[in-house]
Amino acid sequence: MNLHAVLQSQYLASLAMLEKAIEKCPDDLWDNPADTNKFWHIAYHAIFYTHLYLQPTESDFAPWDKARENYNFMGTLPWPPHEEVKIEKAYTKAEVLEYLALFRQEIPEKVAILDLDAEESGFDWISLNKMELQFYNIRHLQQHVGELCERLGVQAQIDVDWVGRVHV
Repeated sequence: MNLHAVLQSQYLASLAMLEKAIEKCPDDLWDNPADTNKFWHIAYHAIFYTHLYLQPTESDFAPWDKARENYNFMGTLPWPPHEEVKIEKAYTKAEVLEYLALFRQEIPEKVAILDLDAEESGFDWISLNKMELQFYNIRHLQQHVGELCERLGVQAQIDVDWVGRVHV
C-alpha cells in the first residue's frame, strides 16, 4: 500500500466536499449575522490550517497572498491576552474557492515529500509525529466540512454528497 497516495486521496476527497459545500451555500448563509462563526470563516479556517499543517514545518508555510491577519482564528487569539479576533470584511465565495483551488494544486507535491517517519510534527505547538499530524489534519478539515454540510442541511435543506476518495 502506498500511504502517500492514500493521504493524497483523502485530502483531495475532503477538499472536494468542502468545495461542494461552498458552492452550494446560499448567499444569505455565507455571512449570516445570526451565526457566531460565519460559513465563510469556517471554510477559510479549514483551508488555512489544512494548508499550514501539510507543510514540512511552520517556517516552510507561505500564506495565501490574500490572507488577512488573524482571520485563520475563530473566537479569541490563542495567546494572552486572548483578545477577540477583529474581522472587518468577509471573504467572498469566489475568494475562498480561489484559495481552495490554489492549495489543492499543491497537494500532490506536498504529500509526496512528507517524511511520515519523522518523530516531530514540524510545529512546536503540536506534539504529534508527522504521520499522526496527517490524520489530525484530515480530521480537523473533515470536522469543519461536516459542520458546514450540517448547516446547509438544517438551514437550507441542501445536501452535499459524500466523497469517499479521489483516485490519484
